[in-house]
Amino acid sequence: MKVEEVKTNNWALILGGSKGLGLATARKLARSGYNILVVHRDRNLDIPGIESTFKEISSAGILFKNFNKDAIQPVSRKELIQEIQDFIPEGHKIKVLVHSIAKGNLKPMYALNEQELSSQDFQITINAMAISLYDWTQGLIRAGLFADDSRIIAFTSEGSTKAMTNYGAVGAAKAALEAIARNMALEFAVLGLKTNCIQAGVTDTESLRRIPGSRNLIEQAISRNPNARLTTPEDVADVVYLLCTEEAKWINGTVIKVDGGESLR
Repeated sequence: MKVEEVKTNNWALILGGSKGLGLATARKLARSGYNILVVHRDRNLDIPGIESTFKEISSAGILFKNFNKDAIQPVSRKELIQEIQDFIPEGHKIKVLVHSIAKGNLKPMYALNEQELSSQDFQITINAMAISLYDWTQGLIRAGLFADDSRIIAFTSEGSTKAMTNYGAVGAAKAALEAIARNMALEFAVLGLKTNCIQAGVTDTESLRRIPGSRNLIEQAISRNPNARLTTPEDVADVVYLLCTEEAKWINGTVIKVDGGESLR
């Protein structure tokens, strides 16, 4: 699509947008008229299927670009921000930043016959799933890429406050993510940025299936949920969209539960 044919100069940048919540968000925001940037890290074996999905997104009449690169490492992040700056047309800005990076260690703290969680596992997980939100936001601010009244949204989970087997590192990362998001909401408000977290209910994604005992988690979530079903990626993407509307401009620094009432019991 030609730049002059595009209806908006607003972009959504989705970190981790090739699967799960990030992909559903990319689809939803593209249908809502946002131009889309996706940063993801996938194997060559998976690329054909991912590209097919990306073609579907770009057919929504918007501008689209994806980068299959590491979003975590400082050098790679700096290069990506420069590439984004070079790619988006003059006068265009990032209106929405969505953090959907799922890169964490799912090891037990104590085990007789398998590797236990190490301090390095904690550091890697917290850096990828929490600190990277701040790093990306700071980098985009310095590059002058944010629009006025931009929205920053990150995905957390019930594990930020609830102990779960094999979830120690990810739970710590989610708690750190929420703390970082709160302070970003406070300190970046002067720039017009609004920062919030979405706590999704148990959602059947690739990330969930990596958790040992995930089948049991799914069964428990369905039994706890008043609606007797799991949360879907589309449920979460709908609320991302709501947070991006003009009417949501006064929501800042909070955690919004999108779980159909699952966390009530």
